Amino acid sequence: QVDVAAMARLFGYVDVTDTGFIVAVVSIAFNPLFWNVVARWEHKTRVFSRVFGSAHAACYCLGAVILLLNCVRSHCFTEAMKSQPKLECWDCHWTYYSGVAILAVGTLFVISSFLALGFTGTFLGDYFGILKEAKVTSFPFSVLDNPMYWGSTAIYLGWSLMHASPAGLLLTAVVAISYTIALLYEGPFTEEIYRQKQKGVKNK
Repeated sequence: QVDVAAMARLFGYVDVTDTGFIVAVVSIAFNPLFWNVVARWEHKTRVFSRVFGSAHAACYCLGAVILLLNCVRSHCFTEAMKSQPKLECWDCHWTYYSGVAILAVGTLFVISSFLALGFTGTFLGDYFGILKEAKVTSFPFSVLDNPMYWGSTAIYLGWSLMHASPAGLLLTAVVAISYTIALLYEGPFTEEIYRQKQKGVKNK
């Protein structure tokens, strides 16, 4: 069972009305909303492929924008943590090195996901009509669904523990919720894209 009193004490360290905290929440929520809206618009209209001259060029451009937004998100996350108090009982070597270990695992999942999918596979290439021949099942997809998202979440969790930051933990929860909501939309839509591909192959 969840210790409500402990949770209340933990988040008593967090000022959710702080401007930096609010900016971090908005940045976290905006990113998956942005790339889902843009990618679906591209899938429906092919407007970016026409503007950039090819689907690959358009996908690379979107990927660059997503990377930039992720840098902004990470900066806002870190600044929000720094502006709020640490939890004294967590400000120790054990918590710090636990955070380092979690961050390292998250980084492993993110990097290995990128290597397995490639640039276009990572940055919504299927919405641009750049489809893979088969579903990727190699590591880390062999041990975890959506390892890019959960690896990223683990990175923020580790970073928060390293800073003994209750605000960071709450923001990490926002990251996890944002990704969970994004997956509710991305998963079925991506499956439909590949279903249509298979239907087209069978009709030939």
